[in-house]
Amino acid sequence: MKLIKNTFWLLWRIWFHIMLGIPILVMGPIMFLTLLKEKWYPYFFIMARIWAKLALFCTGFYYKIEFEEKFEANKSYMLIANHTSMTDIMLMLAVSNQPFVFVGKIELAKIPLFGFFYKRSCILVDRSNSRSRMEVYQEAQKRLKLGLSICIFPEGGVPSDESIVLADFKDGAFRLAIEHQIPIVPITFADNKKRMSYTFFSGSMGIMRVKVHPFLNTTGMTIENKTDIRELKTKSWNIIHKQLLEYNG
Repeated sequence: MKLIKNTFWLLWRIWFHIMLGIPILVMGPIMFLTLLKEKWYPYFFIMARIWAKLALFCTGFYYKIEFEEKFEANKSYMLIANHTSMTDIMLMLAVSNQPFVFVGKIELAKIPLFGFFYKRSCILVDRSNSRSRMEVYQEAQKRLKLGLSICIFPEGGVPSDESIVLADFKDGAFRLAIEHQIPIVPITFADNKKRMSYTFFSGSMGIMRVKVHPFLNTTGMTIENKTDIRELKTKSWNIIHKQLLEYNG
């Protein structure tokens, strides 16, 4: 029985990666053209959303999104969510119809095909390099001036211990939000770890529940005031952590 299960998981995960690659191959030329100019990025974002939704649907994932507050057109936000799975990127693209840019670790740029577009569309950070971390702020400034939003997974990566409900948040997302006076959008992904964790022989098809919580205002806060950063970070962590506990009993 275990052999049958493991065979299914192996074939299913191979299929998942195939479904990541095929839409990129088909849409690749158009996606490449939309990245030639920064002002064309919203068109790339539309293609990326199509890719994400196809990958989720064809792998057997169906998402249900509950909005406690809606996005406003032509307004920038700082999107944050818990990070537990390689499906987090696709689900975040499905959640927001407002064009945004991921801030992500530079290592993902090494992934064949996906990495080509990843490093040309995202703000990359080498967390071991202090200069790289500072350059993130400059790149974020450029994207915000274009009217885009920013997305950061504030845990800084997927916790290696899957028993951790929610790891501590880093300061970066909150410093950027305060510096640019944009709202924080806390988002909870309830089922991504269960559906597609980094444990290879695990996971299942099914529903992915998402809750977009009320936005947190940063107006009047300053990065010089460490209390502002700490309180905003703590409040965001508490919102997502509480929701994860409610979702998973």
